[in-house]
This record gives sequence, C-alpha cells and structure tokens, in this order.
Amino acid sequence: MARQGDPLLDRRSFLLGSAATLALAPAARATAVSVPRPTRAPGLAAPVEIVDDVHGVPHVRAATIPDAFLGQGYVVARDRLFQIDLAHRRALGRLAEAFGADFAPHDASARLFHYRGDLDAELARVPADVLACARAYVAGINARVDEVALDGALLPPEYAILGVTPLRWDVRDLVLARGAAAGNVDDELRRAQLAALGLLALDAVMAPLRPAAALRVPEGLDVAAVSDADLAALDLGDPPFGPDTPTRDERLDAANAGSNAWTVAPSRSATGRAILANDPHLGLGGFGPRHVAHLSAPGLDVIGAGAPGLPGIMQGHTDRYAFGRTNFQIDQEDLFVLELHPADPERYRHGGGWKAFDTRAVAIPVKGGAPHRATLRHSVHGAVVSHDPARRRATALGSIALQPGASGAFAMIAINLARDWRELDAAFALHPAPTNFHYADVAGNHGWRAIGFTPQRRRGDGLLPVPGDGRYDWTGYRDHRALPSVYDPPEGWFASANQDNLPAGWPRDRVPAHSFRDPYRYERIAAVLATQPRHTLADSVALQHDTLSAPARQLLALLPAGASPALALLRGWDARVDGDSAAAALFEILWRELGRRALAAIVPARARHLVTAIAPAVLLDLLAHPDRRLGADPVGARDALLAAALASAWDRAAVLMGPDARTWRWDRLHRVTIRHPLARIPAIAAAFPPIAGAGSGGDDYTVMARWPGDGPDWRTRGGASYLQVIDVGEWDRSLMLNLPGQSNEPRSPHYGDHYGPWVAGRMLPMLFGRAAVDSHAAARHVLLPAGAR
Repeated sequence: MARQGDPLLDRRSFLLGSAATLALAPAARATAVSVPRPTRAPGLAAPVEIVDDVHGVPHVRAATIPDAFLGQGYVVARDRLFQIDLAHRRALGRLAEAFGADFAPHDASARLFHYRGDLDAELARVPADVLACARAYVAGINARVDEVALDGALLPPEYAILGVTPLRWDVRDLVLARGAAAGNVDDELRRAQLAALGLLALDAVMAPLRPAAALRVPEGLDVAAVSDADLAALDLGDPPFGPDTPTRDERLDAANAGSNAWTVAPSRSATGRAILANDPHLGLGGFGPRHVAHLSAPGLDVIGAGAPGLPGIMQGHTDRYAFGRTNFQIDQEDLFVLELHPADPERYRHGGGWKAFDTRAVAIPVKGGAPHRATLRHSVHGAVVSHDPARRRATALGSIALQPGASGAFAMIAINLARDWRELDAAFALHPAPTNFHYADVAGNHGWRAIGFTPQRRRGDGLLPVPGDGRYDWTGYRDHRALPSVYDPPEGWFASANQDNLPAGWPRDRVPAHSFRDPYRYERIAAVLATQPRHTLADSVALQHDTLSAPARQLLALLPAGASPALALLRGWDARVDGDSAAAALFEILWRELGRRALAAIVPARARHLVTAIAPAVLLDLLAHPDRRLGADPVGARDALLAAALASAWDRAAVLMGPDARTWRWDRLHRVTIRHPLARIPAIAAAFPPIAGAGSGGDDYTVMARWPGDGPDWRTRGGASYLQVIDVGEWDRSLMLNLPGQSNEPRSPHYGDHYGPWVAGRMLPMLFGRAAVDSHAAARHVLLPAGAR
C-alpha cells in the first residue's frame, strides 16, 4: 500500500487510469446491455428509465422528483430486498410471525420503541414536497415486492429457504418505528455501578470525558440499587438468528462506529475547485450498510450512498454541491429510575404525587403458535425498560427518537432537495441524529455544521441515571441552531473525525455530550491537510487509506532498553499499520496485551466486570508517567509490565503466525470476510458463498479505520465500507467504493465486485454525466405507470 509522504505512483496511476476511461470513445467501452421487460409501478406519473452502469450503480431518470424517489425505492428493493425486509420486520416487531416464538421477546422490545402519538400528525409536520417523495419511495419498494410476488424466480434465495414472503411497506411505518436514539445509557449504568463500589473515578480509565467534566452522583439516586437488570428490555441477548442479525438499532455498535470527512477550498486544491472526501465507518462482515444510486428529474440531480430502507442519499453530491457526514456527539438518552407505588405497581412517583403508566397490552403473532402477550409501559419520560414490583422499582429510557418530529426518516430527502447552504438550514430541522455535516459547492464555498436534536434537562448532565420523580425531567429539545458551524474557514480546509470539535470557549451549559472520540484520526488528517498547499484527488484517496498510528508511534518511544527479538522488530518499524508488516502484527498483539495487564494492575478485581477496556491515552500516559496506581515502585512495575507484555506478545504471535517472524503479516490475522448475517443456517451459507480471501491493514486509530474484533478475534469487524472523493463541479472525476458490492444477490455480477478494489485501496469512477453513464451502461430497465401501454 502506498504511504503518505512516499511517491504515490501506484495510487496516482490507478486514479488517473480510472478517470481516463471516461475519455474513451463509447465504442471502446461498449458492453452488452441487458434490457428486461418493463415493470408496472403504481404511483408513477410517467415512465422512469433506470440505467445500471458497469459498477452496479443505478441511474434513475424520471420526469418528476417523486418519481425519481420511487425509482430509488424500486432499485434498493431490487438489489437489497431481503436486507431491507428483515430490518423492517425487526423494526416493526414482526419477526415472530415469520420465524417463531423465540423472536417474540425481541418483537416486544421493538414495539416498546414505536411512536405512541398521532402518526398522521407526524406526517403533517413534514413539508409536502418531502412527504410526496417519501410516499413515492415506499411505493417503489412495494412495486418490487409486487413484482417478485408475480414471478417467484425474482425472489432472493432466502425467502424459499426460510419459508417467508416480503412485507409490503406503508409510509406510516417511517414515523412509527423509531428504535433508541444515539446516547450513553450503557455508560450511565456503568458509572452508577462504579459509584456504588466507591470507584467512580475509575470510569476515566475506560471512557475519559471529552470535554472534561466532573462526575457527580445525582441527588436522590441510590447507586447501590442500580444493576444490569435496569436495562432488561434492551439486554435480551443475541437474536435467535445470531449476533449479526441486521437491525436499525445500532446502539451496541456505537463504541466503534465513526467516520472521516474533510473539505478543501479551491485556494488549496490542485484542481482550483473544492474537494470533499468522506468515508463513514460502520460494522463490516454482513450486509453492506450503503447502497449507491443516482436520482435525476427536472429540479433534482443527486448521486451517492443511502442507507437501504431509508429514502434519499446520505453522502454524495447534487449538481450544485457535495456533502458528507460523520458522527457528532449528542447525548440523546437518559435513564430515569422510578419508584413504584407500594400498593399499585402500575403507578410511579412523579411531581409530588403518583402517576399511572401509559400501559398497552399487545398480542404478538407467532408462527405456529399462540400469540405472545406482553405489557408495554411508558412513563412521562419514555419507554419503561424494566419493571420490578418486588423491588418497587422501574426504569424508563428518555430518548430523542421518541419525541414528536424526531423520526429522521425524511431528512435525507430534504437535504437532497436543497439547492444551497441556506436552503440546507431548513432541511436540517428534520434531522434529529447527531451529525457533522460537510458541504462544498460549485461556487468554491465550503462549510461544516453540527446538526441534531439536543434534549433540554431541568437538572443534571446526562452522565448518570437520575431519579424519575420530576426533578430531572426533560423540558423539550433544541435543534441544530444551538450547535456550532463554520463557513469558508480561513485555513482553507476543514475536517472531522468524531473528535471534540466544539469551538474554544463553547458555553459549558450548551455542551451536547462528553463522549467525543480519541483525536488520533483527526490529528493525522489535520497534519496532512495543513502541509499540502495543492491538495489533489489522489491525496484524498491516499489519506483515506493512511495507516500511520499515533498510539504506535508513542509506544515505540516508550520501549525499554535492551535486546530481544520483539524489541528489534519494533524498533525498526515506521508505526504504519500496513497489512504486509510483521511489526504491525506484533504491535497489535502487544497493544492488546498491554491493555489487559494494565487493567489488571490498576483496576480492583471487584470492578473489572465494569471497566473492561483502557482508553489509549490512559494506557500511554500510564506507561510514560507511571504512578502510585502501579504500586510502591511505579517505574519498576511499569518496566516489568512492559517486559512481560513483550515476551507474551512474541509468544502469542508465534502461536498465531508460526515461529518464523519473517513470515508474519498483520493481514494474516486481520482478515476481511463478508458473510450473510444468517450464515449459521446451513442452507443460507450454501446459497450465499462468503466474499473472502484477503486481509487488511489499519486498526481502530488509523485514518484507514479498520478495527479488529475483541478477544481472540482479529477479523476486520468494522471500517469504511463506502468511500467517496468528490471533485466539486467536475463531477465525472469523482471517485467512490461500496463494499462488498451493490447487490446482495449471488446471481448478480455486483454481489462482491467492489471487494477487490476495496482491499487494494483502489477507487472506482463515480459516473454522473449522462454521456459518461451511457457509455458505461451495463443494463437498462423501464418502470411504467400502472395501466400504461
């Protein structure tokens, strides 16, 4: 892999080669173009043409804007039907009716997070043009569902294997199923449990607060009573299909999810135009989390990646501007502890009196059995996730996701319809999720805005559970206008990588969260961009694949004197976590071993089930500045810890990769394998061969973030599956990748065709102009209005 600072000959050659293919005469790129029979799609105003290019990207050409979104719904269902159908079933709480009684508790939990207000009133909040596009998207999904119902040969193989049929969709589903918001409720629980042990300060070992803040136990909270049971409805264990069963609730994936994005002004760009780069980091190994499409109609021209099942494009560009996104941090969840009435457990103390729960009995249909009956409770705070009359205790989860107007299902459409920075401001009012939104336009402007909804708390900071008696209730929420933004920054570039990017002096009472990530990726990005006065597209591609590790560089400076094979290998290393590097493999094993030993040294045994990891900055500081936590002789203890970890890591590497260190490589351990999420079912595994064969560089803290699993698992479990580098205004020079490919169908040529380029760090053309698309067309399809001849 080419390295930052090295001559980027190979990467530049590929980039130029990719762009050059667009200049070839159409005859030189001619391919056999398949044209299946037209599809009838109720709801269309006029015929829609779909042109699939050679990379599997559908280009939807419509006569009206809603028709373009209908086309998007159709193509995502065509390419990803089982993926969106299974996620939809889970969100609606309708798994048990298809798969049996074991799924019923998960259905009950999903229904607990359905919106309880007036669904029609929620839809009425949405601007009419946006709602029309959402209705059309749903109609497009249903058009494909109807099509496969008429021709079973079109059904993805999972349906015959599992004996199910796809659900039809309703636009009301988009405001009904909410899930939990992005928050820190698991952190709240851990802190309370540490406080009960008198060890609250140990939380900083695992999760240092950014920005810094003092942890205080809220008045009236009995920390000794807090337990894992307080999250009972959220802690049901793995779904019966297994831990990788797809879900819209990514709460448990939030520890690693992140992203990189940057914009470069024309004044610092070699092209004289703005550049926008973005690579969202999500879990890898199952269904691809993005689907790329191009939607065009009079008044609309947008291409990029969307989340399957969510209308609109999340990252990409219109004909006027490019846009990208990374996770911002807003604490959007709070856990409220409720005292139950001694004689009536269906009432709880609140506001100086007793309130009755809003209680609903549900009968969940179960395949082959009697309905599963459950009672769903809500307090004034939100969904009741535990209810324990024996202890006169319940807990409720306050979540932004369940607030009026917070479905988030319409935000991407509004963003796609906006024409400039000013119009985007109105679109952001529909966007509750915490996001760094990056922007660059054809006029040379670029900007960043933090967007999302922030709860307003009567008291408290959201860092620990709080009593639910009314003193700590939410009083509403603020939208994006309470968050920072930048337009045309004087540096000529702007980047975000989930670090604390609140401006200096930001008011403490408006800090939206204290959970910003380690700054290592951002610091590397900033160091590179600041030293490149003429940044190129190839530079952005190289930076997205940069493997320099700041923690590794700092650890190398702390290595002890002496001679050993491990020390010799590490001292000659450049701190780049490349796939072909033996030293990188040894470092990764050593890093994990150091963390394990440091935790054992500084965390009492009674708290090790709570403090299960050590933050990299904490580990490095402990090694650089050993203190009394390591005992009476901190320096000696540090040296012994390092020596033992080095020896253990060397031995472990030999077990994993053989005794000859010359054959060690990080990518021998850090393998990239894509399997069907239901591959534990033998028939599914047989029908969907894994996409595998390669390893990868990178880790949690490199710009090319590709993190390994926990424990003995070194597989690549997450990273950037979708990448884009956009030449703003010269759109056909833009580049993208979408792992593993556009289609989940093994019968499709796009089942895994992006896997090889992704592993190699090679980007593909992001075709946009009509001539470029037509000269690289692989298939054409027409959607016709119902009843049209």
